[in-house]
Amino acid sequence: MKTEIVKLTKPTAQFVEVLNRWENDRELIPLIRPNKSQEELDQRAAITLDSVRARLEYQQIFQIFMNHEMVGEMNYMVDPPHLFKQEPGTAWIGITIGEPEGRGKGIGFEAIQYLEEQIYQQGFSRIELGVFEFNTKAYKLYQKLGYEEIARLEDFTYWQGRMWSDIRMEKYL
Repeated sequence: MKTEIVKLTKPTAQFVEVLNRWENDRELIPLIRPNKSQEELDQRAAITLDSVRARLEYQQIFQIFMNHEMVGEMNYMVDPPHLFKQEPGTAWIGITIGEPEGRGKGIGFEAIQYLEEQIYQQGFSRIELGVFEFNTKAYKLYQKLGYEEIARLEDFTYWQGRMWSDIRMEKYL
């Protein structure tokens, strides 16, 4: 298995097509975006080339490939307003392993380490992230990588008939 991480500089229609598939996948929706109700959970979104270009103005985006096929995407932004701890120079990270064949193979572990190195090289020393409390696999991965829980935002997202917390975690590089 060969893993490759490529920084996105110019989004393509193929990249947008894959993001749209993941963004509208019933299994992934609860893991990748907060929803306040069943209605929000059932909504579908449309990502466009223009919306990805706009994201590139404030986010660094990386594609994750396994054996030359895109299996995931990760990104970071610096000092977004949704940080729990408003500490200047903090990178907020997000990762999606969208393809089932990319999960459970250590790709997320490898990808986050790569992202941490990119963030460190840019001169930032703190990372913050949010993980929904029912996403125990991701929570354990972040713990394994040295992230520590700093807060729980109660009633943050709806899934399986109830509201769940968003666990905020941090790591100093």
